[in-house]
Amino acid sequence: MLRRLLVGIVIGLVVGGLAAAGVVAGLHMTSFLGSGGAVLAYVFAAVTGVLTGLVAGKPIWASGARIEAGLKAFFGALIAAGGMFALRQWAGGTTVDVGALGPGQALPIGELPALSLPIIAAVLGGFFELDNTGDKNKDEDKKGEAPESAKAKKRVEAGTNGKGKARVEETDEAPASEPEPAPAAKRAKR
Repeated sequence: MLRRLLVGIVIGLVVGGLAAAGVVAGLHMTSFLGSGGAVLAYVFAAVTGVLTGLVAGKPIWASGARIEAGLKAFFGALIAAGGMFALRQWAGGTTVDVGALGPGQALPIGELPALSLPIIAAVLGGFFELDNTGDKNKDEDKKGEAPESAKAKKRVEAGTNGKGKARVEETDEAPASEPEPAPAAKRAKR
C-alpha cells in the first residue's frame, strides 16, 4: 500500500511538473497574478487534474480502463480546482521568496504554478493510485488454477462430463428405445 502511494505521488509530481513547465516556459506565466490570474489558476489546476486522472492509477491505455479513466479525469478536475481554492485561500500565509520575479518579492504558494500544480497533482496521483485495486489481486488468488475455459477443455479431452463420470460411448447396436431426435443446428454468430 505504501509502495502504491509513493508511486502515485511520483506520477503526480511528474504530471504536475510537466503542466507547470508548460505554463511557466510555454506561456511565460511565472505567477497567477494580474488580471484573470485567479481564473487561469483554476483552469490550469483543472487541466492538471484531468491529466493526472488519465495516467495515475489505472491509465487510460490499459485494457478496459476507458470509463474508469474518464471518471477519474472528471473528478480529478473538480478536486484539483478545489485543491487550488484551498491553496489560494488557506495556504496564503505560506510564502516563497522568488527573487527572480522582482526584488524581494514573496508570493503565496497558490500564486506560483511551479509549486501549486505539482502539489495538487501529487495529492491526486496518490489518491488515484491507492484507489487502483488492479487485476493482480484476482490473479494471485487463483494462482495455480487454470481459467474456467481451460478446465472445460480438459474435461472434454479427458472424456468426462464434468461430474467426474465417464461419458457413455455409442455402439452400432440398435437402440432399445426410441431414437433421440437430432439436435437443432446452431445458428452462426453474426
